[in-house]
Amino acid sequence: MSRTKWILTLVGVVIVAFILWRVFAGPGKSRGPGDFGADAAVPVTAVPVAAENVPIYLTGAGTVQALNTVTVQPQVGGQLLKLDFVEGGEVKKGQVLAEIDPRTLQAQLDQATAKRAQDQTQLATAKANLDRSSNPKYAPYVAEIDRITQKNTVAQWQAAVAADNASIADTKVQLGFTKITSPIDGVAGIRQVDPGNVITTTTTIVTVTQIHPIYVLFTLAGKYLDEVRAAQAQGALSVAILDADNNVVEDDGKLIAIGNQIDPNTSTFQLKAEFPNANNQLFPGQYANTRLKVSTNAGALVVPTAAVQRGPNGDYVWLITDKPPPGAEKNEANAKAGADKKAKSGARGKHDGAADNKPAKYVAMQAVVTGGEAGDSGLIVTNGLKAGDMVVTAGQFRLKQGTKVTPMKPGEVPAPPTTAQIKAAMSSSGRGRRG
Repeated sequence: MSRTKWILTLVGVVIVAFILWRVFAGPGKSRGPGDFGADAAVPVTAVPVAAENVPIYLTGAGTVQALNTVTVQPQVGGQLLKLDFVEGGEVKKGQVLAEIDPRTLQAQLDQATAKRAQDQTQLATAKANLDRSSNPKYAPYVAEIDRITQKNTVAQWQAAVAADNASIADTKVQLGFTKITSPIDGVAGIRQVDPGNVITTTTTIVTVTQIHPIYVLFTLAGKYLDEVRAAQAQGALSVAILDADNNVVEDDGKLIAIGNQIDPNTSTFQLKAEFPNANNQLFPGQYANTRLKVSTNAGALVVPTAAVQRGPNGDYVWLITDKPPPGAEKNEANAKAGADKKAKSGARGKHDGAADNKPAKYVAMQAVVTGGEAGDSGLIVTNGLKAGDMVVTAGQFRLKQGTKVTPMKPGEVPAPPTTAQIKAAMSSSGRGRRG
């Protein structure tokens, strides 16, 4: 016979032997890890019910809006010489963004300055003529009409000089416009023109957006309007921005305005919050999940979300007790009788829960009423528990009403079985097979 056939024959014999052992051993004879007696305690993770101050939040959806947005356009036309900003970079108020060829306006300024010098000379001549005609030595020889004409001539040249000054001032202003500066602190967008192009007063060069601070406009259901207004009357309300996984992105926002009407189409009202946006996490036009804190539930009873189970009659938890719950006394009595019988038969092991002289613990199914979330992993319990009660958070699948348990702290591992427990389990298993 070949080696392969010998291996297949051996595997078949092992499988048949295992099936026969399972059939003749009978149900309930096999034991899982940690089962070392008829009344063995089930290791479970348990935590106490905590009394905490739980913040009450209202969540909504909105968009980020810039504090100010300025479209930068030149105030004079001409050839664009250069751009002095980085696209997408921050700019400061008064920073030069672009320069236009100033030569045409500079020539106009020089022309206006020369015109003023000419008119000032004419004015000086007119004043000299008027002063001579008004001198008592010459006054008798000057006709009154000539003196009036000279006086008017002085006024005329004074007006001309004033007009020249205004023209010079206007040209200087226009010349200043050849250097285009940012009107606000903000972030520059994408440039719309290139150096060398001839631009006019309707040409857009770039858009500057102010994002420090920044606004967030969001909406809430109309039924919360009175609650939000009442909370705002008590003091400033904080607002946070959450990402798609409900992680906090920004938590330093303040509610600054509540809309004055409810949208009849959506039954929502609008709110505005302001964020410093120091880390540039928020960007204009961005979608934002908002969380508005309206109050704090003082002394609320909080349990981990994992502790609350869903049953046919509603929510419940496994509550750890010092005595078997009603209806479980009979099972406990039977288990105790079995343990006594085992002791009389010479078994030397002690069942779990008494091996370390600790009092036995049991679990009872306790109905609860929950009242909302408490953070990312907690639930508020409004009825059914009190502060300090121990509830099971892991290991519930092995429990039933009145099960004896060994409570452990989160992260704690059950102790390995003692020699006495192992011997007791082996003795019990041997008697089962003989029976």
